Amino acid sequence: MPKIAMIGAGSVVFAKRLIYDILSFPELAGSTISLMDIDAERLDLIARLATKLAEQEGFDVKIDATLDRREALKGADYVITMIQVGGLEAYELDIDIPMKYGIKQCVGDTLGPGGVFRGLRSIPVFLDICKDMEELCPDALLINYTNPMAMITWAINLATGIKTVGLCHSVQGTAAQLASYIGAPSEEVSYWVAGINHMAWFLRFEWNGRDAYPLLFEAMGRPEVYSKDKVRFEMMRHLGYFITESSGHLSEYVPYFRKRNELIDEFCTEGFGGETGFYLRHCRESWKPHYDRIRKQIAGEVPVDVERSHEYGAYIIHSIETGTPRRINGNVLNSGIITNLPQGCCVEVPCLVDDAGLHPCYIGDLPSQCAALNRTNINVQELAVRAALERDRDLAFMAVMFDPLTAALLSPREIRKMVDEMFEAEARYLPGW
Repeated sequence: MPKIAMIGAGSVVFAKRLIYDILSFPELAGSTISLMDIDAERLDLIARLATKLAEQEGFDVKIDATLDRREALKGADYVITMIQVGGLEAYELDIDIPMKYGIKQCVGDTLGPGGVFRGLRSIPVFLDICKDMEELCPDALLINYTNPMAMITWAINLATGIKTVGLCHSVQGTAAQLASYIGAPSEEVSYWVAGINHMAWFLRFEWNGRDAYPLLFEAMGRPEVYSKDKVRFEMMRHLGYFITESSGHLSEYVPYFRKRNELIDEFCTEGFGGETGFYLRHCRESWKPHYDRIRKQIAGEVPVDVERSHEYGAYIIHSIETGTPRRINGNVLNSGIITNLPQGCCVEVPCLVDDAGLHPCYIGDLPSQCAALNRTNINVQELAVRAALERDRDLAFMAVMFDPLTAALLSPREIRKMVDEMFEAEARYLPGW
């Protein structure tokens, strides 16, 4: 049975979700789950929670925990990564310094100044993980959940020989949202989605085999629906296709909605609708109630809550181990899959999965307007990846300079000053620069 290494397992709530997903498949009984984190307290917490979960549900599993990454990777068949290099301290700098310059990010982990610097911090760590994998488990599949997804996946494909897929929940999550907008049961809708991570396009959206886009445009006209997803509905109104991820995320990737306060007030509403600094506040405030409940679960005061999630990770492992065919959406190397996006970039496309692994599906050309918007983000990703691989501050500056929102707000001199300040503030998280 497989050994599954979880790197960054101190992300306790998410790690617990993936552990249950894996163990909920009877065919994966007898697996080994090796939990690894650099935070001993969090590692102990997830190890005890996983053990409690296995006892409660009667799962046959071997769980071990280690602070030694190489020990976790040794002999692994699957490696799942969910790390945040620099933690909240670095993330605060990603949000707070650009804010001084008028760049009001909602999440700041994928594009923009925050996404670029998160990529600069994360890519070298992933290359180190891959170097260890090439020695200790060269045939393992690296399943990555860490943002910035496209930059990290691109760098891994460019600089290593490790098999990898980047996973997000925005495709299946958005599909469920769209079903609710048109009043359809989620199990009755089908879709074909492709593009880049956090900006993939619902090229087809159907309800019981019939085109559901007319219903979606009709739903957009209802204020109670439109108000839930203003930015994405506006982009659909003008480009004709609905985009994955939240309105808050999307508002950061385009130059239209966050450059004036009145636009932010009109389109970027509370929470993942686009409230400035929302996700950083969420990270600061949400951990305590989560951890209080986890400690009660470990103590047996309340049961460990269990429900299989819609995350793709466990389904991929199950399909490869059993040959059960499935289709997921994954982030992979663009090797002629989307023909009007750059070769070698990272694309998010449907992938078939079976006992031979992952098989990305051919898309061909995206609609021209969809590819055009994707390219504005790919430009930033490419420069950021090159900056991280070459430790080149000028390339990092250019990555931020070509960010659509930053370019809508700042002059090149102002961008240079901001980037220099971020490099100085984050120096301890950027060794070798």
